[in-house]
Amino acid sequence: MTVPTLTPTGREVFFDEDEIIVSKTDTKGIITYANDIFLSVAGYTEREVLGQPHNFIRHPDMPRCVFQLLWDALRSGEEIFAYVMNLTKSGDHYWVLAHVTPTFDSAGKIVSYHSSRRVPERLAIDTIIPLYKELVIIEAGHTDRAKGIQAATVALLKKLGELKLSYSEFVFALQV
Repeated sequence: MTVPTLTPTGREVFFDEDEIIVSKTDTKGIITYANDIFLSVAGYTEREVLGQPHNFIRHPDMPRCVFQLLWDALRSGEEIFAYVMNLTKSGDHYWVLAHVTPTFDSAGKIVSYHSSRRVPERLAIDTIIPLYKELVIIEAGHTDRAKGIQAATVALLKKLGELKLSYSEFVFALQV
């Protein structure tokens, strides 16, 4: 499957609080497993998602610097929690509270990643949206994508430093 270029509709879709979206990827972020809830919410078939880079569902309003933090944590062997807005096949979007963990082999080498996503608290999303908009604007203010991600990461880490929180701690603080 060729990764589609979708235009966001601005419509939000929801899934039930008792549902958990699960996916697994290899170390390069290629999807190796997606549960039925993932497929249902995102609007894809298993055949359409397996073998695709997980970021093909990334919503364009999602700051890349958050994914930079995510990948940095995972590559160092740490788990991470993050608020993520994903794009469905129809162009709608949905919010998740993601818990992403590395999977290790018996020698301690990272061999894959596992992500479980739940329905986030609405008040948390209402707090995250303006922050993410600000970060996307910072990223877009640079013609060099890497420099934009770096500038937004610096801005995010500065805000977190003022709060004396890591990103995961910030995520948990909003979830209460």
